[in-house]
Amino acid sequence: MFNFFANEDCRQGNCYNISGGDFNHIINVLRMKTGDSFFVSCNGKSDLCVIKEIYTDSLLAEILQENYNDTTLPIKLYLFQGLPKGDKMELIIQKAVELGAEEIIPVEMDNCVVKLDDKKKKSKVSRWQAISESAAKQSKRNTIPVISEVLSYKKAIEKAKELDVVLVPYECAEGMKATKEALSQIKKGMSVGIFIGSEGGYSEKEIDFATENGGKIISLGKRILRTETAAITALSMCMLYAETELSDD
Repeated sequence: MFNFFANEDCRQGNCYNISGGDFNHIINVLRMKTGDSFFVSCNGKSDLCVIKEIYTDSLLAEILQENYNDTTLPIKLYLFQGLPKGDKMELIIQKAVELGAEEIIPVEMDNCVVKLDDKKKKSKVSRWQAISESAAKQSKRNTIPVISEVLSYKKAIEKAKELDVVLVPYECAEGMKATKEALSQIKKGMSVGIFIGSEGGYSEKEIDFATENGGKIISLGKRILRTETAAITALSMCMLYAETELSDD
């Protein structure tokens, strides 16, 4: 079933008034008609709705059941991603959203090949936010994850200090024991940051700075992973732990 997002201003009693791009997609692309149903996510919850009336440039969707589909993880995941080359960031954002990330923070690191000026940063973030919204619709998220402005490594660490747990996957980490211990410290309702280096990996001073500020060095296994694979693997580990150990279901 398809999922769309709306703000509180679209709510009219027991209905949502949907217009603009979503209206065009529902009517002209999906070719839905009166009586067809879909999810509408608003204020962090998803309601099951049915098309009640179709007008020239909008439609009225009646709520059949509120808070019908809750896809929110019992923890909040924040991905701090070193800027990768090419369009890899688009893939990373798409998969991060599908895996439950609350926010994705692009980070400039010492070994990043990509260098963006202020104009390109704004353009990229706008593009990445659109990808986040599309992935949120596809994966039936209750909210659209935020794509942060591009941060320096120092500012990213400062932001991460506000979180409960900060994980730093590192290829030089030994064994999975530290990974299991770090995951076991995560409790329901906690905020968890995950730092992923760019293609060039971390510099030694970046690793030192992360550990000095509370980052927990972990391993993602014996193999060397590409930056996009590392992001997906780390998020998957946290998602699996949260869904199996912390969920009420």
